[in-house]
Amino acid sequence: MSRRTPGAIRSGEGRTPNSNEELSAAAQVKQAARHSPRMIATRGGAERAFLIGVEYRRRRDAKPHSVGEQAQLAAQARRSASTAAEGTPGEQPAGHLTPEELLAELHELALSAGAEVVGEFVQRRDRPDPATLIGRGKLEELSGAVASSGAAVVLFDHELTPSQQRNIEAAVGARVIDRTQLILDIFARHARTREGQLQVELAQLEYLLPRLAGRGVEMSQLGGGIGTRGPGETQLETDRRKIYRRIRDVKQQLEAVRRTRAQQRQRRETAPIATVALVGYTNAGKSTLFNALTEAGVLESSKMFATLDPTIRALTLPSRRKVLLSDTVGFIRQLPHALVSAFRATLEEVQRASLILHVSDATNAAVREQDEQVEQVLHELEADNTPRLRVLNKIDLLNTDERAKLRATADSACVSARTGEGLEALIALIDAMIQVDPVSRVRLRVPQNEGKLLALLEAKARILSRRYKAGSAILEIEAPESVLRQVRKAELAFSETRGNSPAAVAGRSGSHKR
Repeated sequence: MSRRTPGAIRSGEGRTPNSNEELSAAAQVKQAARHSPRMIATRGGAERAFLIGVEYRRRRDAKPHSVGEQAQLAAQARRSASTAAEGTPGEQPAGHLTPEELLAELHELALSAGAEVVGEFVQRRDRPDPATLIGRGKLEELSGAVASSGAAVVLFDHELTPSQQRNIEAAVGARVIDRTQLILDIFARHARTREGQLQVELAQLEYLLPRLAGRGVEMSQLGGGIGTRGPGETQLETDRRKIYRRIRDVKQQLEAVRRTRAQQRQRRETAPIATVALVGYTNAGKSTLFNALTEAGVLESSKMFATLDPTIRALTLPSRRKVLLSDTVGFIRQLPHALVSAFRATLEEVQRASLILHVSDATNAAVREQDEQVEQVLHELEADNTPRLRVLNKIDLLNTDERAKLRATADSACVSARTGEGLEALIALIDAMIQVDPVSRVRLRVPQNEGKLLALLEAKARILSRRYKAGSAILEIEAPESVLRQVRKAELAFSETRGNSPAAVAGRSGSHKR
């Protein structure tokens, strides 16, 4: 007996070329995650999409009722007050993005998913409608707009409940996708490694589970024999059981991935090498900056979430120390919690980092609000106490007056990853803030027949002065603690001067090779 595909599958995942209506919900999601789901794009090219933004008006005399809402507003006020002195050209107060700016971000997400945007509008209401979110009158207007534009999918910049999604679909006669489902689709498109595909599949399954729509008793499965007569197990219950089983299997596989990463990290931590994690809002230029620092050649794209799988490369600092630079997935406003949980194995690199480079787009008017979204995700990852270095990127796109407003501080840098401007100062700041394997200045007397030791010092230390006397080389160097330990093993007499910061070392280093 044939049956309909569950509502969430029908409205979200679509059908793969080889799927049929007999596939279970779990099998469809599993197949979609493995074969790049086509939630937006179709065989005939980009699918026509209509965008909907929602703004809730608040009266001036209205007061927050819930304790959580009061706490949220108080925290926002504290953040705004603490960042009032920090200026970025064109930025506006956090949390005050206009509906048009929010819709512009949804437009970029739709393009990243392969859609062709044919129309958009913003609905302003005092409160959300429980049945349709936007209200019955606006829903009728949306139905006419979708029919006239020929849109096949409607994208909401808001999370929809399962009942709202079904009601809107029935009224407009087109598939309805909310913001969370759209982001999941983009992640699934860009997942290339097995680890990334598993993480996306887990997030998709957890999103799908409460959105299953069965057919009730008419889809029941009856057993045979005495005592088995009755409604039996409905197809909805069967689908849920299969999804729960698949979620358990995926979590077990991800746990194996997490153990493997922990072992790799443990081997790295045996050597005195710090880890620096690049984080930031999506499309802030993290991958471009990563390539400029390490020449890694990772994908650079203006599309959101173009880089999903993590990449780690070594970077040599002016003090001759090496650090591991990690490029992570970009964050976004209202990042689905399921994604943060599913990508915890990848984001553990951020949790264990010695230093976090918070990359911001200096040209974006909403940069402060974007920075707060990044800070919220870092708080969720319990990385609040990790040292931060803020990097204002894309300064090559600012005019002279806007550049004059930028203020580089001891924990911030202004750079252009595209042109290379400011990268030397950025690397010097990284060197100054890294506390792993500290640098000291020492004076050595090394016999000239100690060629191996002299070669070590040439490669891993900065030689400030050199002179020769009685068959020995008298050197004044600045070297990491790991190098000085090897010098001590050679039982050479040397005097050591403490207190020279890596910043001073970097400031005298001039050019260096990355």
